[in-house]
Amino acid sequence: MGLRVIAHRGASGTCPENTLAAFHRAEALGAHMVELDVQRTRDGAVVVVHDWTLDRTTDGHGAVGTCRLDEIASLDAGRWFGERFRGERIPTLGDVLAAIALPVNVELKPVGDDGLDVLALAAVRAAGALGRVVFSSFDVAVLERLRGRSPEANVAVLWEEAPIAGALALAERVAARALHLRKDAATPDVIQVAHRAGLAVHLWTVNDPAEIGSLVGVGLDGVFTDFPERFLHNAPPA
Repeated sequence: MGLRVIAHRGASGTCPENTLAAFHRAEALGAHMVELDVQRTRDGAVVVVHDWTLDRTTDGHGAVGTCRLDEIASLDAGRWFGERFRGERIPTLGDVLAAIALPVNVELKPVGDDGLDVLALAAVRAAGALGRVVFSSFDVAVLERLRGRSPEANVAVLWEEAPIAGALALAERVAARALHLRKDAATPDVIQVAHRAGLAVHLWTVNDPAEIGSLVGVGLDGVFTDFPERFLHNAPPA
């Protein structure tokens, strides 16, 4: 396979992010993987939402972690993006794993040691999806806890800037298979160093193919993008 196209929060350029509409759209376009963010609710459900609060992407208010699942499930998570998405809901991780067959990058967004790693791992195992899930996080401790709980889980290191020596050390510590790197930190040398360490390199968030043209030739493995159709051939229209 050539460049791996990972739909960032689903096809979030044309659908409300982190909704089933966005994930179905990414799958229909032919994306190779979807990326999503998970947090835990007050009552221990694993829900797919990026922000710490509900205000930007729903008609609700307040912190995700202070709400029960039934409260979150009642919110409209689509109308903010466009009237035709009215009624889209915040899905659980289990909902997404049941709805699409694609590989899924699950970014863990814990609040301290809130048990999110335990809950997310349980949801993935319950769905029989451990083989198609990659766990990532900016929280070093949660990756270490996850690796301790699951030697077989696929883990990626999220990293923002060069140099990447810290990322490589973390990747070795948690037996990661990939480096998910902010696009501004990517150079041919960085990609080659990561490859020598046995890591695939995926850049975030790339919405213009021209931004990574020179890096494809040195072995860039993939991109996270809001617009997977821009990187795929024969993608159907919106």
